[in-house]
Amino acid sequence: MNNLKRGDKAPDFSAKDQNGNTISLADFKGKKLILYFYPKDNTPGCTAEACGLRDSYQSIREMGYTVIGVSPDSEFSHSNFISKYKLPFSLIADTDKSVAMAYGVWGEKKMYGKTFTGLIRTTFKINKEGFIEDIITKVNTKNHAAQLL
Repeated sequence: MNNLKRGDKAPDFSAKDQNGNTISLADFKGKKLILYFYPKDNTPGCTAEACGLRDSYQSIREMGYTVIGVSPDSEFSHSNFISKYKLPFSLIADTDKSVAMAYGVWGEKKMYGKTFTGLIRTTFKINKEGFIEDIITKVNTKNHAAQLL
């Protein structure tokens, strides 16, 4: 697992979004990016998080950020999730978990007393030069937008 911290260069990535378009970190050179990792489309916590970001999207954009979500779900699942909740941002289908592994958010986690391997909900704020300016590891799914703002 990669232990990224503030000030580190954000790992490059290249993966498909919900429409099959390739998205890379290089696409955001000179732009600020919120890259948020979440476990699964259409689950209560992930839906609350995505809808909160949707509802605060204008304020986030006014701060100069683009929002991109990342989960191991398929392009098809992401497309349905976006349509169902009218999400105004793209979602990356990280089906091979390469983006999650590059960012160190694929690993051991505990839930309901069981230990398993999965995606660790984490958000990275990346500045215009491609460096990590903040990492949110204790994401409050219902108030995540407020954590960012």
